[in-house]
Amino acid sequence: MKYSEYSVVIVGSGVAGLYSALKISQQINLPEEILLISKSYLKNSNSMYAQGGIVGVLNQNIDDSVDKHVNDTLKAGAGLSERDVIKSISEASDEVIKDLVDCGVKFDVNADGSPTFTMEAAHSVRRILHSGGDATGKGITEALCEAVQKDNQIKILEDAIAVELLISADNECKGVIILNELTGEHEIVYTSALVLATGGLGQVYKFTTNPEGATGDGIDLAYNAGAIIQDMEFIQFHPTALALSPESKDRFLISEAVRGEGAKLINNSGDEFMFRYHDKRELAPRDIVTRAIYSEMGKEHKSNVFLNASLIDSLKLSKRFPTISKRCLEKGIDISKKPIPVAPAAHYSMGGIKATIEGRTSIRGLYAIGECASTGLHGANRLASNSLLECVVCAYELADYLSFANLTTPKRIDDNIRATIDIYTQPLSDSDYNIEELKSQLRDIMWNNVGIIRNESNLRFAEMQIKSLKEEFKRTRKCLNKEEYEYRNMLTVSLLIVESALSRRESRGAHCRSDYAQTDKISRHSNIIKFSEKELVHVK
Repeated sequence: MKYSEYSVVIVGSGVAGLYSALKISQQINLPEEILLISKSYLKNSNSMYAQGGIVGVLNQNIDDSVDKHVNDTLKAGAGLSERDVIKSISEASDEVIKDLVDCGVKFDVNADGSPTFTMEAAHSVRRILHSGGDATGKGITEALCEAVQKDNQIKILEDAIAVELLISADNECKGVIILNELTGEHEIVYTSALVLATGGLGQVYKFTTNPEGATGDGIDLAYNAGAIIQDMEFIQFHPTALALSPESKDRFLISEAVRGEGAKLINNSGDEFMFRYHDKRELAPRDIVTRAIYSEMGKEHKSNVFLNASLIDSLKLSKRFPTISKRCLEKGIDISKKPIPVAPAAHYSMGGIKATIEGRTSIRGLYAIGECASTGLHGANRLASNSLLECVVCAYELADYLSFANLTTPKRIDDNIRATIDIYTQPLSDSDYNIEELKSQLRDIMWNNVGIIRNESNLRFAEMQIKSLKEEFKRTRKCLNKEEYEYRNMLTVSLLIVESALSRRESRGAHCRSDYAQTDKISRHSNIIKFSEKELVHVK
């Protein structure tokens, strides 16, 4: 097997991966290059599709403060967010936003050059910066891609999927095995700092706003390596995704910022309904808006409700939301005149690999940032536009932390690692799998049983069905191609979600169980799971 060595290896090319590569390169004089691995092509990530914006608690915004942002995040997180984590990330936002501008990111500004702030659900003030109207993720991603491609210390490897971490007997990550799709061969990459920035897992659900690559790869890698995983039951379903028909897989995101600018939700009878569910109406926390829409759909036996954006001035609408306007018009919907059919879709995972703000995990040498990580910022329900902020702040802090580390690549490997490598030199069985059909079955199981509203009976059924699928799929470690690896990873994260949802016998934030009451009382217990223990442990 081919092998190579790098000072730092980053798996994932979204905003978290790109920005961490850039900041590490800028802040540290490394003995060897940084390797940035992209499963697809460099710009294809969840980050690219982020519309609404990024939280910026800027010193120049006299209406805002760190305390206000902390309180908003705590309230949205339903008692599970960690105050110290929120405060640290909020305090860093001013500096990091300025650094993004220095990196070439162009945020939208007013005529006088001041930042244009918008409002999103559960925020108490306007603090969301955006780029290109409703193309913030695209604006940040493209600017960072350009900067990374110009950096001679960063090597980019596209069309490669990380398949297993190399963990020594003394619980240190020494590298990763990848499948290079261009050669069809497995390769060994050694490093002293392995960063997982692999994004989300929305593809385990039938309807999702996430791109095809969001299959929970980083969580699978970390879990099988023995890292601590937490709070997997908290899956955020975005309330407003385009719903052209009951079975349409085109769940294009209709940004929360559309509601922030004045759009109203209406049912199939044309009546507004959010006043019946929350005093903030359309700007209630996402979990509440999602369940309200789900309830209205159930009452009317319909597969969608509508978002009436015609209440917004037509010139402002087209300028502020050009991407949404264009996409809907392509589908025959002029959003300045006609309501948009919308329904909830899986959008974001609040849980993941337990990590600090600097990305440190329970395994030495292994770091996790972005959506695959669980830092304690989001709690049980992510506050809108906190995700991109978390990506860049944690990447920034990771680079600072690694500047004090000894980043020499490991020259010695032990029997544990040799045994892992040996598995990938062995031939595969002749089993032939229809991966697309298997993925479809899994998505149906998850959507129908582990979705917006859950109960023990449905969760037990899902657990049984997923375990059956896992038994039928014989590729537990080495697989034939990227699609098989993705399916393997999806099975792992689906079971983690189910088992965590069964363990949390309450309704909290995005985790809603019809057999337990909703609560937002202050609570510090999280669902912690480790592969080595094979069980969930409640931790106070």
